[in-house]
Amino acid sequence: MDTARVVLAGLGLWAVALVVLLVLGDRVDRMWTWTCVAAIALGTLGLWIMKLQGQLPRR
Repeated sequence: MDTARVVLAGLGLWAVALVVLLVLGDRVDRMWTWTCVAAIALGTLGLWIMKLQGQLPRR
């Protein structure tokens, strides 16, 4: 399986989790919200690094 697809799938799952946590509001610990934000940021950083290294497929 393509690494970029795996990273994008993970980003999508973290984004869904973030939306759920934001909808729940104060009923959940803010640590989980920041965990989602950090995971999305790191995944985006990983995609950017893959692009710099030329590992992403050309379209």
